[in-house]
Amino acid sequence: MSRARTDRGFTLLEVMIAVSISAVIGAMALGSFQRAWAARDLCETQDERFSGARVALSRMAREVSMAFLSEHFDHRRFRDRPTLFRGKDGGDRDSLLFSTLSHVRLDRDAKESDQSVVEYAVDADPDSPGENALFRREKIRIDDDPERGGARAVLCQHVAAFDVVYWDWTRQEWVKEWSTAPGERALLPTRVRLALTLRMPDGKEARFETEARIAIVRPLDF
Repeated sequence: MSRARTDRGFTLLEVMIAVSISAVIGAMALGSFQRAWAARDLCETQDERFSGARVALSRMAREVSMAFLSEHFDHRRFRDRPTLFRGKDGGDRDSLLFSTLSHVRLDRDAKESDQSVVEYAVDADPDSPGENALFRREKIRIDDDPERGGARAVLCQHVAAFDVVYWDWTRQEWVKEWSTAPGERALLPTRVRLALTLRMPDGKEARFETEARIAIVRPLDF
């Protein structure tokens, strides 16, 4: 009497079912990894923009706090005072041009001082088409043409708005513009509030704000 055979291989149907189940499990695992990777990229990009905003505002607050005017200049060379403080209201694209004592000399024996003219303005970002960036321009020689010259670089990217207001301590109120041009008041605001709005990776906007206190509000004259 022949012995019944109990061992046998897998049928094609069983193999196909096993492969299908493995493929479904693999697709689910891959989707989970992709979502986790996308969330990681989103968090990193968002953290970079938060850090960029904090660095930009800290630098602006330091430089604005050291703004100054001076009556000590060559009256034979300059008709008007070359030091200035001028803030313009541009809606969501304000601009600020001022003389400051915050310049840092990076080269030994450089013929530079701690005085310079700094400008903040919003313009199109050359590295990100369709987006704006906050630019910083510094001119280390104070002359009679502060509008031109100096080195210009991006201070912060993905800028949706840049707003600046000034505390008028003579009237005890915030104002949107400030000028020390000839014929205007020769005083600086005691406080400057700087607000930067950035576009986040998720499409939303985040607003960051700081305040700078100016120590020297009257022109130097001694």
